[in-house]
Amino acid sequence: MEKSTACLGGGVCIVMILWWCCIRNVTSGASDHRYKQGDSVPFYANKVGPFHNPSETYRYFDLPFCSPANVEEKKEDLGEVLNGDRLVVAPFTMDFQIDQEPKSICKKRLTRSEVAQFRVAILKDYFFQMYYDDLPIWGFLGRFESEDQDDTAGAKVYLFRHTHFEILYNKDRIIDVFVQNKPNEVVSLTEDTEVDVDFTYSVQWIPTDMSFEKRLEKYSQASLMLLNLEIHWFSIINSCVAVLLLTGLLATILMHVLKNDFSKFTHDEEAVDEQEGSGWKYIHGDVFRYPMYKSLFAAATGIGTQLFALSIFIFMLALVGVFYPYNRGALVTALVIIYALTSGIAGYSAASFYYMIEGKNWMKIMVLTGSLFSGPLFLTFCFLNTVAIAYSSTAALPLGTIVVIFLLWTLVTSPLLVVGGIAGRNSRPEFQTPCRTNKYPREIPQLPWYRRTLPQMAMAGFLPFSAIYIELYYIFISIWGHQIYTIYSILFIVFIILFIVTAFITVALTYFQLAAEDHQWWWRSFVCGGSTGLFIYGYCIYFYYARSDMFGFMQTSFFFGYMACICYGFFLMLGTVGFRAALFFVRHIYRSIKCE
Repeated sequence: MEKSTACLGGGVCIVMILWWCCIRNVTSGASDHRYKQGDSVPFYANKVGPFHNPSETYRYFDLPFCSPANVEEKKEDLGEVLNGDRLVVAPFTMDFQIDQEPKSICKKRLTRSEVAQFRVAILKDYFFQMYYDDLPIWGFLGRFESEDQDDTAGAKVYLFRHTHFEILYNKDRIIDVFVQNKPNEVVSLTEDTEVDVDFTYSVQWIPTDMSFEKRLEKYSQASLMLLNLEIHWFSIINSCVAVLLLTGLLATILMHVLKNDFSKFTHDEEAVDEQEGSGWKYIHGDVFRYPMYKSLFAAATGIGTQLFALSIFIFMLALVGVFYPYNRGALVTALVIIYALTSGIAGYSAASFYYMIEGKNWMKIMVLTGSLFSGPLFLTFCFLNTVAIAYSSTAALPLGTIVVIFLLWTLVTSPLLVVGGIAGRNSRPEFQTPCRTNKYPREIPQLPWYRRTLPQMAMAGFLPFSAIYIELYYIFISIWGHQIYTIYSILFIVFIILFIVTAFITVALTYFQLAAEDHQWWWRSFVCGGSTGLFIYGYCIYFYYARSDMFGFMQTSFFFGYMACICYGFFLMLGTVGFRAALFFVRHIYRSIKCE
């Protein structure tokens, strides 16, 4: 009871810390978003980049716009930097309800190299992103005309020289902002010659009755449209039907088979002994034999438990409304901090299980637990950060941010991992087995091909993946596109369904494996449970080449690199769920019979 209370208290503390960290950065220069006539409104230019490549972003003034002598940068939080945001004061003066007449930013003569730079950006569909009173503004740099959209060699390229802003306000608060580029106010950049450009902008203030509290609703309306809601609910119904069919089928088969087995093993044991028995009871002396590579297995289950806790905490924050649209960097900040704070869970889970199965080397299990997931993630980050540096992209982390992450890992993650490991080692729980284990392992009979590891993994991963693949598309276009995902309640339901299906299919395959007298079920249940992560990565390949317009080495590297880490995390998390479900099932069936 005390442990449960402590865990609940720790979980509440983590959620409160994350809630404070995530909402701390959402206020603008005017903390209450109220302005008087002539007040300055925070206006920041963020980044530019190809519209179809969300990871390939650059600083706004990397393009030859009119820039002030001293570019003033906004102090950013950890999540904003990790998200590639680099906010600077925009080259526009848009005080609250002041000028509505067109104003000139500057008159500039573009050199041939600057013309070429703008031309390449326009042909790649570069967009810009800004924030006015914490409201996002999107726009394109220009347009091009070409007979063949795939071949832009002879395209006519035009740069928008005038930007028109429409600002909706309700009394002393800004409600919405729109940007428009007039197609006739352009400068031709088709020829490779110097061009004189007069960059101008205009502002129109429009009163509205919309309340301030509803000003972010439009960014989530795409997810709440009737058609999209129908698709989401169809995904839920599809997943629920899969769960009901699967659970019903497995329950019918297993209950019928196990009932016959229990009846045979309890009421006719002498006949069974005379026939030397067969099936899963026959291997009762080997089924609880500890797996090979105990330290690696314990570390994998420890990391899987941590990632499961991480997912639950993220959903708790999402369901209470922390990750509302364009809360810059909130989700990334939450992921980093919660991962650091939950490292103690990984240490405790790995060490306690390791000593439960008679492990001896405490330092080895700690090193494996600390590096099994973060090691590949660190190597991937090093490679991708090098690529981003080579591209001079904002995705490259500055040295200061890298130092902060290193200190977070050194001063928070590692100590909590060790503390959790010490607590797990000192708990020394017993591995309760209803059967004695034989001194020597029994030989496993020759199995048909469909009962081997890879075919079993394919069957185990397909059903959970089929329950979530519809929702995966919306998640992908949110992460690797410009859509906003806001229906976290539906996503949480799908998440729970994923765990239920994974547990049931792993239990079923474990039973069939034991019925074939194959007692090496530990690793098999783990890899079968985690095989859904491999299916998700297969979907990544399909999404990239068939459902997206991403291109270029940098974007390809970021997509497949970080998705590999995410799918690897799913493999560890779902593998832990599969093993825990199989362990509960195996203990139950062997406790229900008399084992000598």
